[in-house]
Amino acid sequence: MNESSAVTQLVFSGDPKQMNWFREDYRYADVKCPPEFTWNVSHERQGDELTTTVVIQNAGSHPYFTNKGSIGISFPLADLYKGSDICLNYCCHAHIFCGENTSYIMALRMGGAAPHLGMVLTEGSLCGYSIERDVEKSSNDRGCFWLHPSPKEFAPGEAMTLSWKIFPHSGKKDFQEKLQRLAPVIWAEAGRHVLYPGEKTSITIRPSFEAEEVLVNGTRAQRNSDRTYSCLFEAEKLGEFVFRIEAGRFRTSCRLLVQERPETLAEKRCAFIAAHQQYHGPIKELRGAYLAYDNEEHRLVYTPESDFNAARERMGMGVLMARFLCRRGTGGHEKEEASLLEYREFVLRELVDEETGLVCNDIGRDISWHRLYNYPWAATFFLECWKLWRHEKDLDIACRTIEKFYQSGGGRFYPIEMPAASLCRELEKAGWTERLETIKGLFQSHAEYLLAAGTNYPASEVNYEQSIVAPAADILLQVYEITGDEKYFSGAQKHIEVLELFNGMQPDYHLYETAIRHWDGYWFGKSRMYGDTFPHYWSAQTGKVFRRYAEFTGSAQYAEKAENSLRGVLSMFFADGTATCAYLFPYSVNGRRGDFADPYANDQDWGLCACLEAE
Repeated sequence: MNESSAVTQLVFSGDPKQMNWFREDYRYADVKCPPEFTWNVSHERQGDELTTTVVIQNAGSHPYFTNKGSIGISFPLADLYKGSDICLNYCCHAHIFCGENTSYIMALRMGGAAPHLGMVLTEGSLCGYSIERDVEKSSNDRGCFWLHPSPKEFAPGEAMTLSWKIFPHSGKKDFQEKLQRLAPVIWAEAGRHVLYPGEKTSITIRPSFEAEEVLVNGTRAQRNSDRTYSCLFEAEKLGEFVFRIEAGRFRTSCRLLVQERPETLAEKRCAFIAAHQQYHGPIKELRGAYLAYDNEEHRLVYTPESDFNAARERMGMGVLMARFLCRRGTGGHEKEEASLLEYREFVLRELVDEETGLVCNDIGRDISWHRLYNYPWAATFFLECWKLWRHEKDLDIACRTIEKFYQSGGGRFYPIEMPAASLCRELEKAGWTERLETIKGLFQSHAEYLLAAGTNYPASEVNYEQSIVAPAADILLQVYEITGDEKYFSGAQKHIEVLELFNGMQPDYHLYETAIRHWDGYWFGKSRMYGDTFPHYWSAQTGKVFRRYAEFTGSAQYAEKAENSLRGVLSMFFADGTATCAYLFPYSVNGRRGDFADPYANDQDWGLCACLEAE
């Protein structure tokens, strides 16, 4: 017999907005399980705390061994994008950790106003989550979460009980404190989740209960005077490291990555791009282009579809090549420099009009889609070429693309990777005083618009996303750097508060200080799958904002957050020079298996560019 008492709304009493945290199109605590099983769901509410208990039983006459995805329990949070006016008050970012006995959801209202929602598992074990979403809603709906109990060997008639508590909280710190007060959990956190060879980090373990000992991969952890435990990890070799943590009968995990330093990754990546991702075939319009690459079939990818063409985000490969050569020097990297020169020729022939600054959407000067995102990327590319070769023509083209951007309505747009401060510095170094004042005025006018708009973010290619909020903060901070006017710095702070809400703090290098994004694998990947991309390279935009803010304020906290955010994208790059455009994190999405790196190397090099800029 399958029974569930319905809970269709969850509104906290102290919420002036009366936000319903549950979606209306999926049932809460619905159960999917094998046909031999029965289930029962019950709820108990005390004030603003809701306890849900799920009992699942093998009603068959034979044993049944479940796997990670055999059973799913729905948790339909309102994590969707309807436009910033609705999102900031009535939608949430759901940060999920399925860490066996220590499992939780930290849901944060997108505008940052408390109360927020927390969930903590009080009985049972979870090992992952899946996503079910309506693909007709495209990039704007993260979908319904399905929580997966850990695999179990069920004898005939045997049952399993899972129980969790939902509660309000005021933010990340309060969430952590309530988590440890409401349930037997093992809170684990590392000083670094992505390390470079030779570095060390300490994993701090805080059981919410009295533990005689804590084991990490079977070895006793050191007990500290504050009742925490610690385990020192030294990054001696590359790869993923999973730490199984046990305290009595309770278990959880912490997952770290040892990765090569950004400059080493960039050297290998640039060599690979020059050797494998530049077109030298018979199609004259594509000669010299940097194209997406299929790591499974070992071939170049080009289609007229915007996200697989020879322009747009792929320009990040050119920026990476120029930035790497500028840092390392061209000596010993003659092949890469020759490749970059050929690519520059391609860009000027097919994509950018050096006289007008027009930036096109694909080869043949295709302007059928006049896309404003493309302009700052082209400007950044020619600015990096100027830094490398010091040819005034490149600096001039960078300026012309910026001028064309603003002539085309860019002053009301939220562009990604706008090189405002860098361009102004280079114009000043070059002694281009008049051009500097013109460009500075354009940036300042843009910042004035952003100040006036505040958090009324306009919809872009996605209704609302991390890479709309990050540019608002970034441009204001850059214009503060250019002008010294405190109002731009003050204006940026609210955006930074909103931007932080996209990032989680789960003890997993895929998730820690990684921004929520959940559509890029479909648009840029071979798998054409929607679903959580942890990480996606634009998450590094948040790291860049945090770093700039830390530089202005001297904040060690934001410097640390910046470092973790930037390092978080490095798992997208591999030791042989290949890369992935997105990591599809959920166990499955609409029934298709996830938990894999997409086979396409496409647009991810912007993430490595951000890390190189930070070094």
